[in-house]
Parts: sequence; structure tokens; C-alpha cells
Amino acid sequence: MDENTPDSTYITNDQETALSGKAVRNGLLEETGMFEREGVLKIFTGNANRPLAAKICEHLGISLGQADVGRFSNGEIRVRLLENVRGADVFMVQPTSSPVNDNMMELLLLIDAARRASARRVTAVIPFYGYARQDRKERGREPISAKLVANLITTAGARRVLTMDLHAPQIQGFFDIPVDNLQGGRILSEAVYQRQLDNLMIFSPDAGGVYRARQMAKFLQAPLGFIDKRRPEPNVSEVVNVIGKVRDKTVVIVDDMIDTGGTIAKAAQAIMDLGARDVYAAATHPVFSGNSAEVLASSAFREIIVTDTIQLDAAPDRTQVISVAPLLAEAIMRVHEDLSVSKLFES
Repeated sequence: MDENTPDSTYITNDQETALSGKAVRNGLLEETGMFEREGVLKIFTGNANRPLAAKICEHLGISLGQADVGRFSNGEIRVRLLENVRGADVFMVQPTSSPVNDNMMELLLLIDAARRASARRVTAVIPFYGYARQDRKERGREPISAKLVANLITTAGARRVLTMDLHAPQIQGFFDIPVDNLQGGRILSEAVYQRQLDNLMIFSPDAGGVYRARQMAKFLQAPLGFIDKRRPEPNVSEVVNVIGKVRDKTVVIVDDMIDTGGTIAKAAQAIMDLGARDVYAAATHPVFSGNSAEVLASSAFREIIVTDTIQLDAAPDRTQVISVAPLLAEAIMRVHEDLSVSKLFES
């Protein structure tokens, strides 16, 4: 037996099920008389989205771990965990959003710090996975950035990854460690359902997002359509065809992210030009780069529904932000207790 492993009683499946309903208090399950499989639960974060990490901890009933994440005078990132993590089950909450390189490096250093401090397991909780758009070689002499980032996270010492709405689901295969890709579509679908929209139709802004849009259409029992478009260059798109009858429909365009806003704004205008009554946007990741605020403010959208996987300092007009903290908190607890994560979506 590992010298760092505490003496413990083996937990049976029935006991495990009983433990799953217990609330977390100060990093420990309520009195059970047993040790947990992966030690005390601790959550840390960098500077990418501290409000989200704090909400997750609030849902779990624990305190956010203390860490010093700053900069040396030359700009290098300085990280130090201010709590003991020996034998703990550590979760690092850090989306790799803008500034992408800084937030990515913070995540890697946090993971390395926990590993070197003898954490029993380190899970990288990455609500938004950056560098995901180069997931294959479309032309010669291009990197596969998503694979390189996966290698970096694994090498740093993560034993598991928990993320949301990967830009390309096959990125899960780039890792040699378990990956849980949570789906934000259910949260967005519930938000759309609460608005009680009449004559509803769900649209994908491109052929690649049809599966995501189909899941929402199935949940809301609405017809499905999509935009046929082409990209002459990165972050630039042209609408070629609108596939679906949109006249007098209330259309919801669903996507994994909104970046510059140009693609989804053009799709909305094309749909309105064909006689749609109203058009909404629903996306998990509000990247909102460049002049997206101006583009979306002048768009045809009645409302833009996004989540808080990325911290927004200023959101465009007509934007509604929904928190994913409850979903991430339950997923973290299920990982911590070695329970099924997929059951979160079995209904």
C-alpha cells in the first residue's frame, strides 16, 4: 500500500450509493465513519473566471481554495497554492478564454503545483477549451493545436478533464486520460422553453452544428433547419442557402460559441429576410472577441442567450447570461465520488 494512502474501510456499491446523496461540508462528506476514495475535495482557480469557481463552491458547500496566482516583474506567471493538498482530490477550475495564453499557462502551472504538492488526483475543469478550432490539418504546414494543448494538460499532471461543449467532440480522443464533455444544450434548451415562444424552429448556423441543434429541437419538439455557408478565411463567413421554411417562425439559432458575432449575425439577417417573425441566439461560450459587441448590437436578434463559462466584463445589449455552476458542481461531485457523469443527461 502507498505510504500516503490512509487506512480505510472498503466501500461497497450500496455504501457508495448512500454516500452520493451526502452534502459536502468544509471539504468532507458529512459524518460517515469512512474515508473517501480520492481524499478531501478541494477546488482552486486562476484569474480566468473566479466568479464561476466561487459559485461552484457555493453549490458544493465548500470554500474556494486559496492560491497566489500573480506575475513576476518580467510578465512570467507566478503560482503558489496556499493550502495543504497532500492526498486531496483537487479540481482546477480555469477556462482558457482571453487572454488565452495567460489563462492556459495559469492552468498548467496550477496543475503542476498540485501534483508536486502530492495531491492524490488533479482534475482540470475547463469550462471553455481554447485552441479547439484547429483540430485537424485542413491544409499543409498547419498544427493540430487542440492535440498539442491536450498533451500539455496531460504532461502537467492532470488525471482527468471536465469540460463543456468542445468545439469538436473528437478532441476527447486527443487525451490519454478520461474526458467528460458536458453538454450546455440542455441548459440552453430549458432557457428557451421558459420563454414559451410560439411557432418555434431551431436552426444550426452551419452543417457542422446540426447534431447540437437537433438535440435542442428534440427537447423542444420543434422543427430543424440549418444554414449552408462557406468560409473564405478564418472568422469570415458567407451565407449561401437557408435550409428550412422560416416564414412566420420564431427561430432560435444554436451554436457552441459566439466569437466575432459575424457568422451568427449574418445567419439571423438571412432568416429574417425570408419572413421569420423573430430570431434568437443561444450559445454556450460567449467569446465575444473583436468588435462583436457592435456587430451583435446592430443584429436582428431579439435576445442572445449565453452561459457563464467565460467571464463577461461587458455583455452586448439584449444578452442574457445563465450560470452553468450547478451543472459543473454536480459533475465535480460525481467525479469525486466515482459516480456516473453521463446520468446528468439521461432524462
